[in-house]
Amino acid sequence: MNKQILMIVTSNSKMGTSGKATGIWAEELALPYYAFIDAGHSVVLASPLGGAVPIDAGSVKAHGSNHATVDRFLVDPKAQAAVASTLKAESVDAAKFDAVFFPGGHGTMWDLPTDAGVTRAVEQAFAAKKIIASVCHGAAGLVSAKRPDGLSIVAGKRVNSFTDAEEDAVGLAGVVPFQLESRLRSIGGVFEGAANWQAFALRDGWLITGQNPQSSALVAQHVLAALAE
Repeated sequence: MNKQILMIVTSNSKMGTSGKATGIWAEELALPYYAFIDAGHSVVLASPLGGAVPIDAGSVKAHGSNHATVDRFLVDPKAQAAVASTLKAESVDAAKFDAVFFPGGHGTMWDLPTDAGVTRAVEQAFAAKKIIASVCHGAAGLVSAKRPDGLSIVAGKRVNSFTDAEEDAVGLAGVVPFQLESRLRSIGGVFEGAANWQAFALRDGWLITGQNPQSSALVAQHVLAALAE
């Protein structure tokens, strides 16, 4: 049965004032995108600003050197049209979708937590008891959304993201506006993580979160299982 999945990605191409470029991490978008498409589901892309969105150049190598699914994404006219013309998050009714999925990339850290349209979309999906999922820095899209009682939607939930140890390892702990693991803990998330760069994902009810690029396919598998229930 065809399900509708809203993927919300970053519009941001710069790491604050550091001069470093960023964007979406290609693997974290491409692997779940095709997991859903190949399973017969429909995918719609949205972002804080709408329109074309940036792919982090660091996540794309010469053709043939990427994960095969990334190479597929880069030459797929339909996929490329989707990243060139995302919907503006504030214009989307997330409750009409079966799942909301946040791919990562460091770009998310600057715009997803502060965009009212993104926060509203997550709160709409939460209120409608829809699947909410993220991989890696995509969990930045979850940190501002609240339940009707004012607590975070992750409060009391087992949750995961790019870890503080991984942020330290890539040398960006002093560049990102906050540490994602620490923020999730501070708003009540029950954080569980694996060793650096290990595929790891958690499901707690309708909330599904994964740790790093290596976890992209695993998170998508959890989402597909939840959609089938």
